[in-house]
Amino acid sequence: MTAPLDIIMRPGLEGVIASETRLSKPNGQVGELFIAGFRLEDIAPYATFEEMLYLLWNDALPTSAQLAEFSEALASKRQLPPIAYDILQSAADKTLPVMDALRMAAGVLNLLVDADDARASAQVAVAAFPTIVAAYWRLLNGQEPLAPRTDLSHAANYLYMLDGETPSAERVRALETYLNTVVDHGFNASTFTSRIIASTQSDVIAAVVGAIGALKGPLHGGAPGPALDMVFEIGTPERAESVIRAKMERGERLMGFGHRVYKVRDPRADVLNSAAEAFFVGDRAEFYQLVRHVEQVALDLLEEYKPGRKLQTNVEFYTALVLHGIGLPSDLFSPTFAVSRVGGWTAHVLEHMQSGRIIRPLAQYTGPTDRAWVPLEKR
Repeated sequence: MTAPLDIIMRPGLEGVIASETRLSKPNGQVGELFIAGFRLEDIAPYATFEEMLYLLWNDALPTSAQLAEFSEALASKRQLPPIAYDILQSAADKTLPVMDALRMAAGVLNLLVDADDARASAQVAVAAFPTIVAAYWRLLNGQEPLAPRTDLSHAANYLYMLDGETPSAERVRALETYLNTVVDHGFNASTFTSRIIASTQSDVIAAVVGAIGALKGPLHGGAPGPALDMVFEIGTPERAESVIRAKMERGERLMGFGHRVYKVRDPRADVLNSAAEAFFVGDRAEFYQLVRHVEQVALDLLEEYKPGRKLQTNVEFYTALVLHGIGLPSDLFSPTFAVSRVGGWTAHVLEHMQSGRIIRPLAQYTGPTDRAWVPLEKR
């Protein structure tokens, strides 16, 4: 006889362990993030995105031969079905947000692959996301989409499809560090959405499309752009305290600070800070120093106005700096996050398909139970 379950209610499922995973382990109390057994800072700045993806999907780093085969297979799946471009053009005619266009175009990726082939579907999703985002961005700006290049890495090809220029090694490295840093982060809302869909034995593309919908919400996808806007508004170091103090007095939220998981500094912020420091050299170093100064002033004032809240720098703050540094406009920050996170989504879907059961939580009913039916003519 099965023992009865202890039924508890946790709004937002906070503190509830819903399943097991080997993919990532965020520890918000001490500010650590492990990706497939590696500390984030020990892998994100060094791996290519292809290596990170292989690790998540296969639980091992690839050999040189394995990486070459894996990268070639991924690159071969970058092209979109023709109808996807029609969808993107229709979306561009209405100037819809990039995340909406990504969601709509991703829905037709099953035209490229047998939906029953989960691994091939995952490859198509990851390979196609940069093509969708770049094609749509160019259409929004009155330019023709560029065909993907199979001779470039995943990150380099994304940058090429955006502006038509073969990117420098420095830009590619900065983008790869970013993509690796945000590729997976426990059971966040979009990842959990993908696993719920996968748990019904639906297909990979369906799970990914659902995850995009969850990521689009501002409470999950965040807003890296406003964090950078604050820096631009401040402009010079001597204005930092007066501008930020005025925001605090008005009760405004400082974007780029505070996180539901991390009660100390977000480790992803440290990795991206290091990437930014390496990238912002020479004439760009002054702007990097301004950002660091703004960060410190913001942390000091947050402690002054909200003592004990432990509002530390989060990943959005340095996301904005890195992506701005490599030349991306703020409207592409969230879509570029999706270009990375689809690697994590697909890894979770593949993992759940191996051993997971359907995810079916309970709900606490709060409605009445004593209503009686009244015929329409008597209401």
